[in-house]
Amino acid sequence: MTAMFVTATGTDIGKTFVTAGLIRHFRATGHNVTALKPVVTGYYPAEAAGSDPGVLLTALGKPAADADIERIAPFRFARPLAPDMAARHENRTLDFDALVGFCRRAIADHDGTLLIEGVGGIMVPLNDRHTVLDWMVALKLPLLLVAGSYLGAISHTLSALEVLTRRDLAVKALIVNETAGSAVTMTDTMATLGHFTGAIPVVALPRLPAGVATDPAFAAIAKLL
Repeated sequence: MTAMFVTATGTDIGKTFVTAGLIRHFRATGHNVTALKPVVTGYYPAEAAGSDPGVLLTALGKPAADADIERIAPFRFARPLAPDMAARHENRTLDFDALVGFCRRAIADHDGTLLIEGVGGIMVPLNDRHTVLDWMVALKLPLLLVAGSYLGAISHTLSALEVLTRRDLAVKALIVNETAGSAVTMTDTMATLGHFTGAIPVVALPRLPAGVATDPAFAAIAKLL
């Protein structure tokens, strides 16, 4: 049984894309898999199917019904902001202990592979005292770190790896999700990162034309878990 935390160097880098891709790969190869997106912002019930938890549920072969959304994403906020800001707009506060407790119960109860997708980047504030980094430290799960290939991504990625290493968090793999329209090629990004990531495996996730399977890349990631 495996539990992993999927995090990223920033917002809109591709955590949900990677998590959903891994779900589809595990299901296609006959492995039991489940996923959580405990904290989500920019969530509107009328658009549940297209939300991050909705995408994960679709990959799991489940409907984006209210009960299913509640089960995998109990901390939902309407504003598309960092969780502390989104909660503040609703006169709420994200309960960090409740979040950690929810995840620990899921880790204890899961059978097969459990993927927990974070929110934003590694230092995004959850409330006025805790960040995503604190959440990851509390769970002590192995991490998948998703990065981009845009100009500046290498600095952001190496900074994230430095912080995670200092907090004794194990990064199982660095996944470079190709950024659309970037002036920096995936080849150049991978070559440079390879000089600095040490023993951490680096997997390229190139953008492919619509309809082209990305299973080989997700298979490569799954072998590292």
